[in-house]
Amino acid sequence: MRLKLLRKLVDAITLLAQPTGTTISAICERLAIDKRQSYRVIDEIQSEFKIMIDKKKPLTGGEIRYRLDREFIRRLSEIKVADLNLTFPEILSLYFIKGHARLYRGTDIEENIERAFGKLDAFFPEGFARNLERIKSLFLMADKLTKDYTGKEETIEKLTDAFLRQITCRIEYHSYSSGKVSRFDIDPLKLFEWNGGLYVSARISEYDIIRTLAVERISSISLSEKEFCYPEDFNPDEILEDAFGIIYDDPVVVKIRFSPKQALYIQERKWCKNQDIEKFADGSLHLTLRTSGWYDVQKWILSFGADAELLEPEDKRKEIMEEISRTAALYRSG
Repeated sequence: MRLKLLRKLVDAITLLAQPTGTTISAICERLAIDKRQSYRVIDEIQSEFKIMIDKKKPLTGGEIRYRLDREFIRRLSEIKVADLNLTFPEILSLYFIKGHARLYRGTDIEENIERAFGKLDAFFPEGFARNLERIKSLFLMADKLTKDYTGKEETIEKLTDAFLRQITCRIEYHSYSSGKVSRFDIDPLKLFEWNGGLYVSARISEYDIIRTLAVERISSISLSEKEFCYPEDFNPDEILEDAFGIIYDDPVVVKIRFSPKQALYIQERKWCKNQDIEKFADGSLHLTLRTSGWYDVQKWILSFGADAELLEPEDKRKEIMEEISRTAALYRSG
């Protein structure tokens, strides 16, 4: 979470933590947002941080007052860091999370994580801290598997700010498939991590379609004053669940034959939500996938070389044959 956005949420929580609570008007003034956005901030605090918020109409009239749940405040005041008594598996789990935080390398998020763990180290028994580096090394993600977001802090901040305030963005985007840079408006609906990268599910305003965009390919971004309505029927988790990889587009049903050499590997994994496997006496198998994102499916099939053959559909089979022919031509010309 970018520092600017975090400050907004902290400012709102500070107001809500007052003995008498706060009002929507006060949140609007403090955060420089409108009423609808203030209600969304309250919802975000409750859903993302699992903090209950009470609301009460004053007996003397006036605005409804919101405040943090009294029981939550009481329990929070009793927490002592020294009394956490973290177990060794819990410490390992924390450092596992820290290893994955390298996704945010080069951003303020990485710096904040490092500072937080630096403070945590101070509470470990003498001598134990020296061994933490060995624990960390167990969970470090390979650099080649994560993208570098140095210089993208402003992009991440504006995307999260636009999501929170529900306002349309104008972006310049470098398309991986076409190689062209296009400028268009988006409504950011969800920012998420996948396979070492940051992505945003966004509605392309001009065409009213939802697409997944890679954050590192956004070369510029500006916020408009135009607000958008979050689609009630949009469920990003369901959409990504139906996709083979990160790209969600037209549905596709494919049948692939895998050689005996790869059959066991294919059987050991769940490749998509809807799949069927048919085994044969020679050790080979047919894998049928009902998914979306043909680009990712195609690259995956080709990665197996001669151990995978696309059987259906015929039009996609021809595409793979053409790709193999182009690759073979490169080697022949060399």
